[in-house]
Amino acid sequence: MDVNGAVAGGFEPVRDAFVRNFEVLGDRGAAVAVYRDGRKVVDLWGGTKDVDGTEPWEQGTAQIVRSATKGVAAAVLLLLRQRGDLDLDAPVGEYWPEFKAAGKERTRMWHLLAHRAGVPVLDRPLTPAQAADPDLGAEAVAAQAPVWEPGTDHGYHAQTYSWLTGELVRRITGLTVGEWIADEIAGPVGADLWLGLPRSEAARVGRVAQVDPPADPAGTLRTRPKKAVADAYADPASLTRRAFAAITPLPDENDPGYRAAALPASNGIATADGLARFYASLSGELDGGTRLFTPETVELARTERSAGPDRVLVVGTRFGLGYMLHGAASPLLSPTSFGHPGRGGALGFADPDSGIAFGYVTNGFRKSVTADPRAQALVRAVRSAVSAVPA
Repeated sequence: MDVNGAVAGGFEPVRDAFVRNFEVLGDRGAAVAVYRDGRKVVDLWGGTKDVDGTEPWEQGTAQIVRSATKGVAAAVLLLLRQRGDLDLDAPVGEYWPEFKAAGKERTRMWHLLAHRAGVPVLDRPLTPAQAADPDLGAEAVAAQAPVWEPGTDHGYHAQTYSWLTGELVRRITGLTVGEWIADEIAGPVGADLWLGLPRSEAARVGRVAQVDPPADPAGTLRTRPKKAVADAYADPASLTRRAFAAITPLPDENDPGYRAAALPASNGIATADGLARFYASLSGELDGGTRLFTPETVELARTERSAGPDRVLVVGTRFGLGYMLHGAASPLLSPTSFGHPGRGGALGFADPDSGIAFGYVTNGFRKSVTADPRAQALVRAVRSAVSAVPA
């Protein structure tokens, strides 16, 4: 397998793990980037640009990262708070009066980021075309009655997170969330990431698809989901199925119209370097880019706000403000890490205590939701390298 790019001394285990992802774990096209203390120490790519093609993946190839987009959207709200434009303890209705309908008047801003708002489902799912219309999405989630009292429990808002966060950014700033990210995050940081893909960048983005894992990957432990999890995904009436089906039918992630839409829960597009560079800008100084978060905002992001059985994912999850935290369901580098996976593959996170920022993107999505084996193999390799190489 031809792997391109470079690693700094001591980070060779990451290259070895990346090669093994292709040889053993069935990766078809992927890239990984790692920053340490704001300096790039890993930049690798390999395979094909399209999951079903032959054109090689190049430096700068980008892919849709699904729910890894949520971490970028969370940064928007936290930066607005950092600038004094948003109060996390205020009722959502203070910024978005229509949201107070159907028993949601006590929902706080931080409830949305910590997946405690109680609206992970829509009683009337939206089509992909409707979901891409920010007005229709906002109206649907504002009218939705909560399935638990907001603030009292948590459950992953897999799709509705798009309209919850996107509408608040629009109400507070007058800009779409995609415009705000382009102007205030991607540009100053120098990160190749987009929410609402411009036509000028379309040729860089590969085709993605669901792929099956190898039948018997050598040297790996095969696991099966717990019965409760399997049952939840099999039951059309469960919160799990309904949350992921808030957009029905599933959108075509290769459709240019879908990629041009701005859905903060699910359709951001990034390079591995763009994702890693974004997280490097949150947690510390960045070579050639702007630091985004103050130390206080870093602590807000990674302070636990939700933990325990997740009413949607049916496993124990931990959330800060908009970010998944290290735990059994979503292992990151260490207990101080914060970030977000994308269902079936992508992963981005920061670990401020070690100075590590990580980004992995792929064109082949698996059935895993929060802990893809390929991304986890790379995280373990980074952990090994950090332990062996002095900062």
